[in-house]
Amino acid sequence: MSIAGSPTKPAADPAGMDGPEAISATFVRIFEPTWSREFPPQRRLSSVHRGDGIPEMIVPSRWVVAFILVSVATIAQGSATTFRFPETGQSASDQAVLLAIDPVSWPIRGGLGIFLSKPRVRREPVLTPSRDNPKAPDNVATHHYGTVLLDEGKFRMWYYPVRTTESPNRLNQGPICYAESIDGLTWTKPVLRQVEVKGSRENNAIALPAEVIEGVQVIKDLKDPDPKRRYKMVFNPSHPDLVYSLRTATSPDGLNWTAGPQTPIGSFLEIGSLYQHNGLFMVNAQIWGRTEGGRAEGRQAYVWISPNFDTWLQEPAASFALPEPATGSGYFGKYSQVHLGVAGVSLGNVVIGLYGLWHERGWGENGTTCDFGLVLSHDGIHFHEPVRGHVFLSHLDSPVTPVPGKQYPTILTQSNSILNYGDETRIYHGRWRNAGYVAGERPDYWGECALATLPRDRWGSLALLPEVTEGFILPTQVRATKATIEGNVWSMPIQLPAAAETEIWINADAADQISVEIADERFNLNPDYSGARAGRTKTAGGLDCRIEWLRKDLGALKGKTVRLRLRMAKGSSEEPRFYALYLRTPAKRH
Repeated sequence: MSIAGSPTKPAADPAGMDGPEAISATFVRIFEPTWSREFPPQRRLSSVHRGDGIPEMIVPSRWVVAFILVSVATIAQGSATTFRFPETGQSASDQAVLLAIDPVSWPIRGGLGIFLSKPRVRREPVLTPSRDNPKAPDNVATHHYGTVLLDEGKFRMWYYPVRTTESPNRLNQGPICYAESIDGLTWTKPVLRQVEVKGSRENNAIALPAEVIEGVQVIKDLKDPDPKRRYKMVFNPSHPDLVYSLRTATSPDGLNWTAGPQTPIGSFLEIGSLYQHNGLFMVNAQIWGRTEGGRAEGRQAYVWISPNFDTWLQEPAASFALPEPATGSGYFGKYSQVHLGVAGVSLGNVVIGLYGLWHERGWGENGTTCDFGLVLSHDGIHFHEPVRGHVFLSHLDSPVTPVPGKQYPTILTQSNSILNYGDETRIYHGRWRNAGYVAGERPDYWGECALATLPRDRWGSLALLPEVTEGFILPTQVRATKATIEGNVWSMPIQLPAAAETEIWINADAADQISVEIADERFNLNPDYSGARAGRTKTAGGLDCRIEWLRKDLGALKGKTVRLRLRMAKGSSEEPRFYALYLRTPAKRH
């Protein structure tokens, strides 16, 4: 594969290596920029002279020796607090999250079923168009093809607006707009005075080198040593040949942006998210793709990858797809498709995301709708559904502000605006009223930003199976209809940190009815951490329930590769329900 703007291939990923090779690759990835900047060739070597002034040998300068010692110590310290997952090649420092709904993290179970959560939707939008201001860049729609970040105690939003033009048959998309909030519920649109719109700079538009822009995604990159690149953006400018393309920008403050090169990816794409995972930057989007036999494909998710945000692979990876029909495939085929790709957010060792479940029926009343499906990924590239075909959030449960007397459907739009805030997981999303741009429907065109919430990380759970009365027809299947009173689930192998003690916490209801046992990677239970010595919590239930051990802490298991077995048993009160397990070092303790 080629990388635009770079004749060399990207550096290898240390997560997929072991031993000296991993240390070497990590060293290069982390310290090469500093090495090049701070140590020009004249500072890298020094001569050791004999008494007559003739050089006897060339050795590394004292600066290089100091640099190497500090570098090795830094790498060792990071490795000492890292959780590794041999089967997926992933790792996470100080905390790893094993979501109960993830069949990769929890591949083996008995007596337990998966139960996906239903988000609670705030019916009122959190951001709406400025319809009372004809000069506002968003006087028609505030589309959340955008981003919400919680940044130093303040919520910040970047979104794409739609405004009126002089032509009765035309609306204009862009420029990108900005809003902010203290609580994430009540938002203000600060006057930035960067862009003139309809003769006025009294607006919240952000200056970027494009007149028509469709979508925007922003992240804050704390690892970039250059403070001028602290915030990173990808946006969707119009393109004469590609319709919409991708362009990047960087900023020291999220308000004043420097755009990158035009068209770093030579393809049409509509962006769903920008995220970092495995030390890589990833853009997930929909494209004009091809299905089996070279036929036109409908909307499906693809991901583009960059090692440094400056150079991008020109070849996308297929990220997530719904089935294509044998005939009639393509963007306008009347079947379910993946709108805008996957909106993903990295939890360290796993990516949780939403995809747009697009039901193509055309524009206007009784036309196309879009729901959300739930997906997971360990490499940030290939996503899978915990329950295939499940609608996680329906457009009927988060409806757009209606027009009296008309039946415009809702199109939900997702982005990387998924974040944890206190005891909540917040899912900011767009609600697009499916009214056309045509003159007769233009006054009804509308887009707003909405909010759905979950208790923190409670995307779904594992719980005991209820009794069922249908679906089993043979006499020998009677036993399968009974409710279960106990159940077990096994984790994938986990290599614990070598120098930091591991703590185990669970997010669960009736947590005191759940025990945690530890085995080696071949399922052999460790007698010091199983049976009567299994770990338990003294907390009845909650988002953070610490597991405690009868005789030992987990210090004896430093550096070991283990599996976990969770056992649930029905008690006399509330039935246990398990949502997530957290592996933490003391540095991450709540």
